[in-house]
Amino acid sequence: MSKVMIIAEAGVNHNGDLNTAKRLIHAAKEAGADAVKFQTYRAELLAAPSAKKADYQYENTGKNRSQYEMLKELELSYDNFKELFTYCNDQNIKFLSSPFDEISMEYLDHLGVEIIKIPSGEITNYRYLKTAASIKKPIILSTGMSTIEEIQEALDLLDEGGQEITLLHCSSAYPTPMEDVNLNAMFHLKKAFHRKVGYSDHTMGVEVAVAATALGACVIEKHITLDKTMTGPDHKLSLEPKEFKLMTDSIRNIETAMGDGKKAPSPQELKNRDYVRKFLVAAKDIKKGDLFTMDNLCAKRCSPGISPMSLAVIVGTPSDRDYKTDERIEI
Repeated sequence: MSKVMIIAEAGVNHNGDLNTAKRLIHAAKEAGADAVKFQTYRAELLAAPSAKKADYQYENTGKNRSQYEMLKELELSYDNFKELFTYCNDQNIKFLSSPFDEISMEYLDHLGVEIIKIPSGEITNYRYLKTAASIKKPIILSTGMSTIEEIQEALDLLDEGGQEITLLHCSSAYPTPMEDVNLNAMFHLKKAFHRKVGYSDHTMGVEVAVAATALGACVIEKHITLDKTMTGPDHKLSLEPKEFKLMTDSIRNIETAMGDGKKAPSPQELKNRDYVRKFLVAAKDIKKGDLFTMDNLCAKRCSPGISPMSLAVIVGTPSDRDYKTDERIEI
């Protein structure tokens, strides 16, 4: 089993502050993430002034600002991302960011970002997808809110670039209720598109991300925050650093536990086998020359000897010596 790539989704949980973004990078590294991901956009290219906020955005940021105003307050500059890219290299953690427009995507490409992470909201954006294909870098494509047909249409465009594409199953509900998770849809994606499949988790807690690992996810993406009580659209559904560390540790344990899939005794089991399996012993005193029978033989734990599976072969043969009750049979 290949190592699962764990992405700490910092997103906009920096609240537009560069130092907070750096603290998120450090927290992600300490929590065991392989990559930390932000969101790169220009608010004027992402939302019209008339765009309404989603219900969860209203609940977490209030109703006194439009979606555009909210996005503008959470925006980092391209120079900020250049600094964060360097900081990630210094921290030895991979820098990723989801671009929300073609200009931001091209900027991230020139910055040296190795993977294009396409958010669910852009899966029906024709020019955006064509730009992603032209860059010819590996792509991770989130599929929240999407039908199978929409995913296929997006892949038809992205495949023009010939790069590897990993699909992330997710539900774009913030937070996602358990009845909407539908982890088995990972198998549907894998069967339908024959791609690597991962999971972008918007549930509360860590158990669903861990379960997705057991089901074969090759990428796990989960929001991280410094403090769930901070003001912002995504803090409440994010994991604080200690929770994120619990998730990464659990995922690594599950990876180890999955093994190679071949059924065979492990080295630790072999050490115990002779102590917990039973072997043939005398059920009563047996004299030399007596025939072994079902009545004078039984199976008990003892020092290694003859397997009880040989009972049918031994019954009816004569004993070549005397045995006391519970004495191990030797032939």
